[in-house]
Amino acid sequence: MGNQRYYEVLLSGLKDSDLTVKNIVHGVSWTAAVLSNGNAGVAMHTEGESRPRRQGRLEGMSVFQAAESVLSWNMEEANEGMAVINAFYNSRKNLAGFEKKSGQKLPVGGALDGIDLKGKTLAMIGHLLGHSGIREELLSQCSEYYVLEREPREGDYPDSACEYILPQSDIVVITGSASMNKTMPRLLELAENAEVILTGPSVPMCQELFSLGISRLYGVIIEDVDAMCRGIVESKGSVNRYSGRFCLNRGTF
Repeated sequence: MGNQRYYEVLLSGLKDSDLTVKNIVHGVSWTAAVLSNGNAGVAMHTEGESRPRRQGRLEGMSVFQAAESVLSWNMEEANEGMAVINAFYNSRKNLAGFEKKSGQKLPVGGALDGIDLKGKTLAMIGHLLGHSGIREELLSQCSEYYVLEREPREGDYPDSACEYILPQSDIVVITGSASMNKTMPRLLELAENAEVILTGPSVPMCQELFSLGISRLYGVIIEDVDAMCRGIVESKGSVNRYSGRFCLNRGTF
């Protein structure tokens, strides 16, 4: 899977859309985008504005043009672009389409539900314990599990250890925020022999991503858009209270 294919797949689905960006909201921990049809998406805040923006304000742009900002090395702009992408893909309309196509209601449990962890080596990119239904007692079934972090805590591995750990892992769980800092393509390459799960509110629920070897997409649909836009400005808490969680599995489609 080529380094750029992740972004190419996401952007290709937006090219023919006539939607535009209505609003961009910068919060404490999240960036949100609201589209002309009322759909909203979020991306976790990633710091770094050492480089100039590729584009100006995204409001009023087509979703495709605005979404291209995800490729920017100005991280605030990349956050905005990813939020636009998620506002497009993570919608009730798409969810209904997925359920109709698969002939079943999509599961909304935890990111690891239904996966056999016994005797497996699992690697998590990001501090995911306690999130997405990932619990210590669940991970205790693994023979080994690793937490890789850019800002490691006690017991964590630095994120650079991904070059050594991911190729030896059976299951790799990646936080959606890897999309904005541009590490996602390399992580997917390193995990090409593993079962790969993307999880978190920053994850785009785009089934075409399964062509890159991803096994599961576990993300959110923003259901209370106005409350979410207010809430992320007022505090740094989770956006899950404004959302409904759902899960796409590669084998379903």
